[in-house]
Amino acid sequence: MSEFTREDNELIEREFEQLRLAALRRCASQEEYEGVLKAFEFANEAHKGVRRRSGEPYILHPIAVAKIVVQEIGLGYKSIAAALLHDVVEDTEYTTEDIERLFGSKIASLVDGLTKIKSAMDSKIEGEISEKSIQAENFKRILLTLNDDVRVILIKLADRLHNLRTIDSMPERKQDKILSETMYIFIPLAHRLGLYSIKSEMENIWLKFRQPEEYSQISRRIQEYSQAKGGSIDNFIEPISKLLEQARYKFTITKRIKTPYSIWNKMRTKGIPFEEIYDLFAVRIVFTPKKGSSERKQCWDIYSLISEDYLSNTDRIRDWVSTPKSNGYEALHCTLMSPQGGWVEVQIRTVRMNAIAEKGVAAHWNYKGEKISTSTENDMDNWLNMVREVLENPDVNALEFLDSFHTGLMSKEIYAFTPAGEAKRLEKGSTVLDFAYAIHSEIGNQAIAAKVNLKLVPISYVLRNGDQVEIITADSQKPQREWLEFAKTTKARNMIRDSIKGEIKDTIKKGQEKLEAELDKLGVRLHIRVLKKLIAEFNVSNKDELYSKIGSGLIDLTNLEEILKKNKENKLVQFWNLQFFSGKDKNEDGAQDSVPNGKIDKHKDYLLKENPIDKTLSYKVADCCCPIPGDPIIGFIDEDGQVVIHKKVCPKAISLASTNGGNIINAKWTKHTVLSFLARIELKGIDRLGIVNDITKYITLILSVNIRKLFFEVHDGVFHGYIDLYVHNTNDLEEMIKNIENIKGIETASRVDIKEEDLA
Repeated sequence: MSEFTREDNELIEREFEQLRLAALRRCASQEEYEGVLKAFEFANEAHKGVRRRSGEPYILHPIAVAKIVVQEIGLGYKSIAAALLHDVVEDTEYTTEDIERLFGSKIASLVDGLTKIKSAMDSKIEGEISEKSIQAENFKRILLTLNDDVRVILIKLADRLHNLRTIDSMPERKQDKILSETMYIFIPLAHRLGLYSIKSEMENIWLKFRQPEEYSQISRRIQEYSQAKGGSIDNFIEPISKLLEQARYKFTITKRIKTPYSIWNKMRTKGIPFEEIYDLFAVRIVFTPKKGSSERKQCWDIYSLISEDYLSNTDRIRDWVSTPKSNGYEALHCTLMSPQGGWVEVQIRTVRMNAIAEKGVAAHWNYKGEKISTSTENDMDNWLNMVREVLENPDVNALEFLDSFHTGLMSKEIYAFTPAGEAKRLEKGSTVLDFAYAIHSEIGNQAIAAKVNLKLVPISYVLRNGDQVEIITADSQKPQREWLEFAKTTKARNMIRDSIKGEIKDTIKKGQEKLEAELDKLGVRLHIRVLKKLIAEFNVSNKDELYSKIGSGLIDLTNLEEILKKNKENKLVQFWNLQFFSGKDKNEDGAQDSVPNGKIDKHKDYLLKENPIDKTLSYKVADCCCPIPGDPIIGFIDEDGQVVIHKKVCPKAISLASTNGGNIINAKWTKHTVLSFLARIELKGIDRLGIVNDITKYITLILSVNIRKLFFEVHDGVFHGYIDLYVHNTNDLEEMIKNIENIKGIETASRVDIKEEDLA
């Protein structure tokens, strides 16, 4: 602990002054305001002399978190105080009882929840990888705080945002863990709670550190585009402003441009270049509604006004005023043709809708006293109740919970209706059975069929948006284990599991005994490596599902010996056998060149070495994303003690880092690469006679590159296809793409990910 300098104390005072002014505006009474001052003085004294890894006084972190809480989320006195105090119990001698004595039970409860989260997230994972992920269990404990007060999660999001803003000072391995947790849990959670600005900033920081070159390139292109096109958007806005003034609305109009992450994600998912993203700009109208007319009607009135002068694309109207999103978002989106010939998205919101869009669930609660539709409030409460139900189910293991929670956060939604016209919001892909359980657990348990739009269908029928559903039940019906194959929602699956719990346990036990008996005949012990191979072979998610399907006869073990003898061929180059090198395990810089006795120091860089003589590698390349030298990568130690590398943006890597963060390793490419790696180039262009021949000749004869696979299809004179080929690194690939684009008829050439199933 070191004493602070005069400059340190002046910095603390300046930062707190900004928080003090924000708290003064937000607090409801002088007593609350004085409580914020008291919380700061207490926290400042508790953290006195302590510095962050960056070297700045530690108290600046709680101040920054408290500023996010009040300014960007819009929470009040208790949350501001809890944010200032959130690290006191964890990092100092003070206890939760001390906080309760000084600040009351509610603030103490919030601090206690935040302390539990921090303890869970900082838990170490040492030794061999356990079958039950400790980190996933920690996340389950984190979200248990929803049982107490959702403000704990909101303050934690503020804490995570400030950690991301200062992530530069962290070691790379810690960065990888934090960034993966952020993408897998905190970004979807911010979206689900309606915190769009926080979500967007988290996404951009994630991209900046995961794909720094692409982030810089897209940011530069955005700036250039904004400078070139900003004036035309101003010209687009001017007539709209005049129309609204004539209609005597109080309003503001702003223009906004897509974030680097949203552009990068659209380019990646749709396989298009920057030039083909046409909705870079959007215009936002925020107005104060007039008395005597509903907000919904006035939104449509404004749309009617502006669409008189501008052509509207009716296919792109999004009415979230009549039916708000489940996170509370309300707005009317339309797309209009500008005088310059480009489509521009226009968002129409009231002041209340805008507050909810900016600050999410916290702002929504601030409007609870107003006479507005309660559907959004009910949707949010229903979602929180669903989370609580899952958390309270003792039979849901941590990894299963984390997967279902993440799926629930990310899923899109549909509406289906009862015969009486009552709407039920369901995940996209939900079935009749999910709808039945959404109505009532007993209706789900006794469902035998349904009439969807008056047509008889089975309970496995997948619903579409707007379907009207009448459930047919029978008293003799009871939940079946097979229902788990098509039940989509967490509520339905939990209800089914609860009903057939005893049957499932018996089937799992029977399956395990049957497998052990068959293995015993072959002289093989039931080991984690054997289970892993069988889980992959039979395409099941975990050992319990494997045992259950064996016990129920759905999996046949006749060919068990052949399955166990299979060696999965690596898809990088078919004759490579991946193994570790012997010899020295450290280089001059303290990095690891190899892994003697399978022991890897997770805190040192691990160099990815290759031996061109016998074509061996010191690592495995993940089939799900096929990284090549030059890609930003993350390494994981698998159950066999080997290093597996993924791209940092690989969804599977993000999930692994979120559930097994203790097994991350700082994998580094070496400078010289002799062996070749598989990559895919996607091509689009105008078809002409001989174009495929020209492409393949250029690659094989001029560039001397081996092609593994190619695919082309032509439709109405336009061709689309891809080529899988072997390259040494990303620089070679980028140079190759530039050369291919010069071939006559090629419009675009770009690298895309290879799907894992394409490698089979």
